[in-house]
Amino acid sequence: MASGFFERRSKGRAEMSFIDHLEELRWHIIRSILAILILAVVIFLNIQWVFDNVIAGPVNPDFVSYSALCNFSHFLRLGDALCLKPIDVSMQTTTFGGQFFSSFSIAFIGGFIGAFPYIFWEFWRFVKPALKPKELKNTRFIIFFVSFFFFLGAAFGYFILGPFTFNFLTNFQISAANLVQVKPTINDYLDNLTNLILGCGIAFELPVLAFALTKIGLITPNFLRRSRKYAVVIILVVSAVITPSPDWISQAIVFIPLYTLYEFGVIVSSRAYKAEQKKELEEWS
Repeated sequence: MASGFFERRSKGRAEMSFIDHLEELRWHIIRSILAILILAVVIFLNIQWVFDNVIAGPVNPDFVSYSALCNFSHFLRLGDALCLKPIDVSMQTTTFGGQFFSSFSIAFIGGFIGAFPYIFWEFWRFVKPALKPKELKNTRFIIFFVSFFFFLGAAFGYFILGPFTFNFLTNFQISAANLVQVKPTINDYLDNLTNLILGCGIAFELPVLAFALTKIGLITPNFLRRSRKYAVVIILVVSAVITPSPDWISQAIVFIPLYTLYEFGVIVSSRAYKAEQKKELEEWS
């Protein structure tokens, strides 16, 4: 499979050896790493502002999502159902270099997220020569759509899931006498926030994935429609896991976007499938 990929890359350009392909891939990787490093340096130089205003946002009582969700709840006449209880938590580190090394983690993760469109563009430049002309016609605006859904998912994880998750976990009490206090380490907080942002960013790529898998013939829109009931159960489970709050409203906030993405993936798959069927008829006629 790998050899076939490199053979297709060589078509339409000067004959390249396997080593030449690896050398070109190396430079794509190097440029991607440089993009991450440049953004990481910018973030690291402004680490205090970034941490106070961005990283610590979901656990800040003044975070924009808290007032927005509360106003939205009142708009829907749900009372204070979406009004989250203010969080009173202070993070800690158990090592002398904890804050210093956490700064590096924040810088590199932030650099990766910010450079994601460029990283995918470099990846696409490497893969593109291996595609056939007909396949290239189906990849218009792919960089835009992949980046758009990634950032949309990342924003959903940061502005919606983050406040709900940290609010619930902070205020959850295993002891009726409040004998246990929540004092998370900064690394624990960063791990949870990173998982939410990157996890949602990847999950929101579902429509793009449905399009690609339909184009290569691995799935069909009928398969997605038949699997809808299983998808609903899976999404409900994922919603319950991601949003540990037991009330149905907070779980619905997670379920609705994910299920909407699934249905949108069905529509995208249907359009892609019809286009492929039309091409096959034209080739046979």
